[in-house]
Amino acid sequence: MLFDAFNGDADGICALHQMRLAEPAQSTLITGVKRDIGLLKKIDAQAGDSILALDIAVEKNAVPLATLLERGVKVRWFDHHNPGELPTHPNFQATIDTAADVCTSLLVDRFLAGKHRVWAVTAAFGDNLHDAARRAAEPLGLSSEQLDQLRALGECLNYNGYGESLEDLHFHPADLYRSLSDYADPFAFIQESPQFQTLSQGYAADMARAAAVRPSEAHAAGAVFILPDAAWARRVSGVYANDLATATPHRAHALLTRSPKGHFVVSVRAPLADKRGADALCQRFATGGGRKAAAGINVLPEAQIPDFIAAFFATYP
Repeated sequence: MLFDAFNGDADGICALHQMRLAEPAQSTLITGVKRDIGLLKKIDAQAGDSILALDIAVEKNAVPLATLLERGVKVRWFDHHNPGELPTHPNFQATIDTAADVCTSLLVDRFLAGKHRVWAVTAAFGDNLHDAARRAAEPLGLSSEQLDQLRALGECLNYNGYGESLEDLHFHPADLYRSLSDYADPFAFIQESPQFQTLSQGYAADMARAAAVRPSEAHAAGAVFILPDAAWARRVSGVYANDLATATPHRAHALLTRSPKGHFVVSVRAPLADKRGADALCQRFATGGGRKAAAGINVLPEAQIPDFIAAFFATYP
């Protein structure tokens, strides 16, 4: 039996799409909201089964991964987050690169020798790696209009992954992947699929609401925004952080979104001009993690907001 465990954002979906275009197979899909990355604990695999893990951190899955490997399950892993200590096991193959200008779909593209690169470009745009996306797209000979379309698609796919729960999302990521899997051509998906139209309209409406929120504290080097307990705010938190980072590339940004459970969910973006520090900042807090350019904290108690803001401006003075 084959299991595909993938992040529910643009990078995870496009990474899987590339792999299954190149290696068609029937599999059981394991995914969730973007921050739900401890996916291996949901897999009851046995000896002889295989798992393809995409865009989820090894470190956050270390215990179930060790159990599955010892059980005789074969695991292939592609990711760009800090993996912690990688296991050494004959059943484990990992392609990990934590460079700030790399995403998982670009690693899969490298593995597949560019066979379905247009989807890697889409994912890189969705992950706010615009320069990397344009570099990857150079051999494809795309027009500026086509690149803008891929950027819009990547951003919409990424937008759909954010939420406190699946109920916040427009589509379950597994269902969104299934609809995407019918298309080898992303431009056909953009033109034909009702899913893209729904995401595009929702994205525009939610971004307009976010743009009306003023920063709670802002300096030349950084700005902190606090968003309300609302489904639109949870959906838009990550993509709006990306949008702010693109608009002011020399400034860091943090978005704190109130959860229905009372805590805050944090999205941090390092300055695009110097993609460093986001992971180390977030790792100072329980449930924090990510990568150098973009990271987050899943549960930040309200009482810790002053500590976080102080740490944010100490990281980006």
